[in-house]
Amino acid sequence: MNRLDPILAATREEVARRREAVPPAALGRRDPDDLRSLAEALARPGLSVIAEHKRRSPSAGTIREDLSLEDVVGAYERGGAAALSILTEGPSFGGSLDDLRAARAATALPLLRKDFILDPYQVGESFAAGADAILLIVAALSREQLHALHAQAQELGLSVVVEVHDERELDTAMTLGAPVIGINNRDLTTLQVDIRRTFELLPRVAGHALVVSESGFTDRDQLDELERAGVDGVLIGEALMRSPDVEAACRELAVR
Repeated sequence: MNRLDPILAATREEVARRREAVPPAALGRRDPDDLRSLAEALARPGLSVIAEHKRRSPSAGTIREDLSLEDVVGAYERGGAAALSILTEGPSFGGSLDDLRAARAATALPLLRKDFILDPYQVGESFAAGADAILLIVAALSREQLHALHAQAQELGLSVVVEVHDERELDTAMTLGAPVIGINNRDLTTLQVDIRRTFELLPRVAGHALVVSESGFTDRDQLDELERAGVDGVLIGEALMRSPDVEAACRELAVR
């Protein structure tokens, strides 16, 4: 069974509902000078940690519901995260755009909206709700959709993490000229994780884009290996969210 297709179908329905409730013209505007650079956070020396707020997932079920988003975001910032990822998908991950807005008010760090972005409407609402960057998943989009959404985001000043998980998708991202590429070690169609995927694909990206490795990392030794290999950033959610002391867990991974 392809685990991605039902999530994408639910996302399309939810986007249609939100567009009807709040038409594009009513999304509101935002000062472009308010944008924070995810690329700058990733380009700093060493491996940058993007810490993720994530309540639940299809693979892990409920992860954490006893802490407020503000508590988690504050712990991540104090713990040395370079940027934050905020899951806004509702049915499968328990997130919302309100989480993004709350994070914007609670931190000065760059914010990545983590969702299944399929429609131009979502790019506009990401910008209006306080995102500094969005995720575009190659497996979820046609080549034409990917190019159009990437161009729209760039016009608004949003950074884009173009996510791949195999060589074919990486070729698509490289053709796009994406400045930030996320290598997801989780196969979204099966939800299986293999952290070797980052190391297999990395040589083809090195020198062409900033690289973020996603999924499957839990300890400092793994992050040290990523840094030695030349990875610029790592996205970590579940391992941090499950920790009894979120701030200490983040500091252990982020601060060198």
